[in-house]
Amino acid sequence: MLTPLERVNNLLSDLRIAPVDFDAVFAGKNSLSPLECIELFLLEEQRLRILKQNLLRRKRANLPAEKALNSFDFGFQRSVSKEQMLRLSDMTWVEQAYNICFLGPPGVGKTHLALSLAVQGLDLGYSVAFESLNNLMTILKTAEISGSSKRRLEYLRKAALVVVDEVGFMPLTPGEANLFFSFVSAMAEKTSMIITSNKGFDEWADFLGDATITTAILDRLIHHCEIINMTGNSYRLEHHQSITGDS
Repeated sequence: MLTPLERVNNLLSDLRIAPVDFDAVFAGKNSLSPLECIELFLLEEQRLRILKQNLLRRKRANLPAEKALNSFDFGFQRSVSKEQMLRLSDMTWVEQAYNICFLGPPGVGKTHLALSLAVQGLDLGYSVAFESLNNLMTILKTAEISGSSKRRLEYLRKAALVVVDEVGFMPLTPGEANLFFSFVSAMAEKTSMIITSNKGFDEWADFLGDATITTAILDRLIHHCEIINMTGNSYRLEHHQSITGDS
């Protein structure tokens, strides 16, 4: 014969509710009314579901690392202000499908700032996706023959915020440039994008290989966009350490 706890756990399983440690939830709360007990149980279930959803969003985001604004060295990188980034970290621009472009040479902190905004978006409950341009090209080129690429592309199209990193590091073929245009066009006015690029917009035609495609992409990308031009030396090169600890 099943105990009351076993019967309750079976009911939870039938309702697809995770097992609950009732001893921990109700510890020291013997004076609660039946309705208060139900409320406490539902609050615990809500907390667990929010935690599960948060973990799932982070897994789907595919961030290479989690970065925070408070770990960014604004003293070293003076071409962007902490106040400007704090304003952007309220993430209200995502609701308006605005874009952000971080432009500048390698090592100045573009990806760090992009990731910090992506993390903030995740913490606020937005669906976020991160891909380098190279990975995005692979997804776009194989979406019709690869189930995993198709599913990833579907998620990218549904996400509230998409980060495309390392735009301009490698030249694109004409076919790839067209795929990138189609992707940006599909996102325009619907999904916020964060772009990081080591090329200024006046250099994009060099790696895209076509002035008309370049104009069409930039027209859609910067129509509603915060453009942050970052300058200076590479933080990584300035702060590198050798294996022996010598800088």
